[in-house]
Formats: sequence, structure tokens, C-alpha cells
Amino acid sequence: MRFIVLTLFKEMFIPFVETSIIKRAIEKGICSIETIDIRDFTEDKHNRVDFPPYGGGSGMVISAEPLSKAIDYALDKLKDDLKETKILYMSPRGRVLNYNISKELSASDCNYIIICGHYEGIDERIIEEYNVEELSIGDYVLTGGELASQVVMDSIIRLLPGAITEGSLDEESHTNGLLEYPQYTKPYDFRGRLVPDVLISGHHKNIAEYRKQESIRITKKFRPDLLDK
Repeated sequence: MRFIVLTLFKEMFIPFVETSIIKRAIEKGICSIETIDIRDFTEDKHNRVDFPPYGGGSGMVISAEPLSKAIDYALDKLKDDLKETKILYMSPRGRVLNYNISKELSASDCNYIIICGHYEGIDERIIEEYNVEELSIGDYVLTGGELASQVVMDSIIRLLPGAITEGSLDEESHTNGLLEYPQYTKPYDFRGRLVPDVLISGHHKNIAEYRKQESIRITKKFRPDLLDK
């Protein structure tokens, strides 16, 4: 799976692609991540990509001209790949990311171009022209789409076959609609707080039932809305 990110701040992706699971997935050839600077496609003599909105108002809007050229350039780079290409735009009005959406995106046999907005956003005509899918990571505002795009890519890549140990995905939060049960490791006694006896009993059926009930308890306590679903 290939990701091409259109951004004004390429440097924000350096630690992302050089760390942990993402780095290993790239090294294994499971995915690739390329960044493109939208400013490289402006013809403005001051290298500007943002201008005041028509109709007045505060802030600036990323112009359709340089952004469309950046998108076309990215599409051209992917044209020899037989996979479909989908364009995502990190936007407060998009679908709010959750586990099911991440799973849907990771299962799609396609590549992704991700647009990172800034200021007041991008020219609406880009969304219309390229049939862009808008995606949000929550009901709050960030200074730009870079961090949001990294959240989306991380949530997709970790679900790709071979990115992480397959068994690690089986019982984590949200895979079965519940939050994950509490985890314990050494030492057995931490300041008088002991590991539950059932977890050291060696009785796998009892352990599975205990973890199931703990998942329900934790979900009811922290995210009762998930039980409603």
C-alpha cells in the first residue's frame, strides 16, 4: 500500500517514518510513505499557496491551483500501479475515524493520497473536482492536517498483514466492540497490589472468561456508549 501525503510541512513526517512499527512496515515493503510539498507547485513569486477567502472573513485558504497540480503529480506517480487511488482530506466535517473505518481502509486494495489542510482549509472546488473523501480524527481543531494524517496512516498500517504480530490484533480494544481487559506483568506484587490469581492459575478457560468479564466491566465504566452499539 502506498501513501502520498500532500503537505506544507514535510519535516513533520521524518520521525514518523523512521520510528517503530511504521519504519519496520516500510522496510518490509508492506507500505511506502512519500511526502510532497504543495509549495513546489505554486507559480506565485513569493511561493505562496494561501490567499484570503472570497466573500471576506478571517484566515486564509489554500488555493486550488497549486494543490490541484500537486494532486495531479501524485496521481501520475501512481498511474502505473494497478491499484485504485483514493484521495483523503483531513477535515473536521469528515467521517470520524474509528476502528471499523481503519479496518475498511486497510482492507481496501488501493493507494492513498492524503491532503493536509491548513489555515481555513482548502478551496472547495478541489473536493468536488477530485471526489475527495473527507476524514476527521475527532471533534476538535488542530493547526494542520499533518498530525491527523499520521494518526490515520498508523491506524491503517498496523492492520496490514505482516505489519505486527497477527495475534496482537486478536484481542485488543475495539476488535470485538469492547475495550481491552486490564493487563499485568512482572512483578507479581507491586506495592501490595497483586496480580489476580486467575491469571497465574494456568486454567485457560477460566482466564478467557475472566478477561471477557473484565472487558465488559471496563467498557461499561469508561465507554458505556460502546455497549449500546
